[in-house]
Amino acid sequence: MSAPLTLDRPALEGSVAVRAGRRLSFAEYGVPRGRAVVWMHGTPGARRQVPVEARRLALEQGLRIIGVDRPGIGSSTPYLYPDLLDWIHDLEHLLDALGVDSTHLIGLSGGGPYVLAAGAALPERVHGIAVLGGVAPTVGPDAAEGGAISLAVRLAPLLALGRVPLGVAMNQFVRLAKPVAGSFLDLYAAVQPPGDRTLLSRPEFRAMFVDDLLNGNRFQSTAPINDLLLFCREWGFAPADVRVPVRWWHGDDDHIVPLRHGRHVVDRLPDAELTVIEGESHLGGLGAVEEVLGTLLGLGPRRDAGAVAPA
Repeated sequence: MSAPLTLDRPALEGSVAVRAGRRLSFAEYGVPRGRAVVWMHGTPGARRQVPVEARRLALEQGLRIIGVDRPGIGSSTPYLYPDLLDWIHDLEHLLDALGVDSTHLIGLSGGGPYVLAAGAALPERVHGIAVLGGVAPTVGPDAAEGGAISLAVRLAPLLALGRVPLGVAMNQFVRLAKPVAGSFLDLYAAVQPPGDRTLLSRPEFRAMFVDDLLNGNRFQSTAPINDLLLFCREWGFAPADVRVPVRWWHGDDDHIVPLRHGRHVVDRLPDAELTVIEGESHLGGLGAVEEVLGTLLGLGPRRDAGAVAPA
């Protein structure tokens, strides 16, 4: 049996002060003064959920990839935003503290709505967005029906009541499972569709997910529940408000966020293109990271961009 792959630590890791005395933690990969790409993790996930290939490309191409912990994971202070648009204020504090004037953003799965919010509120700082199997709205005029997220919509009242104890229970479970985290991930992979099963069997992806799981959940685990609650609310903006270019990758065998959800949102975005990844499921976009970064960094701001002003 080959030795497990070990990952280098991020080039920089820490936290910055945001609103109301809270802190937001981050991890950086690549070049300190490089072109910035903010990477928003999936649900669940944390700041180190950045593929090894993306980290390598960051060094080779002079990029600065910044993974961000959402509130309630890693060292980020627990907090439930009133809606998804409200997180933009924290993003602005983070960018200011790290000396980032403009950025591109990538959002995986549950990170998709967060990067779209940035495209709606900060067109002067956001030059382009990539979404990998992103979650669609569940309520309001832009809602997409069905999919696994529909279960969270039905359970939202219970999730709201049990948000804190559920987070504690999840954290305790991860702590107990730490010695067998790799085996647990293997068990999860075994029941996934072929695309995700193949990706999770690759040593570099397996190592990245295990490292992110153990580091992100070291202290707390309420962020995934907060995400689900926010996805079941009005986002605070509409897809039509996103006035920066969006490029969307979606597996045609996605069992968590159906491909029709990706088409649904892309059809409502002013400047968007959908790439369907044949034979891939929910994590397929992670396997196309070279294409994603190459396409994303070729995008620039729209001169006629309008914006939703943050409240």
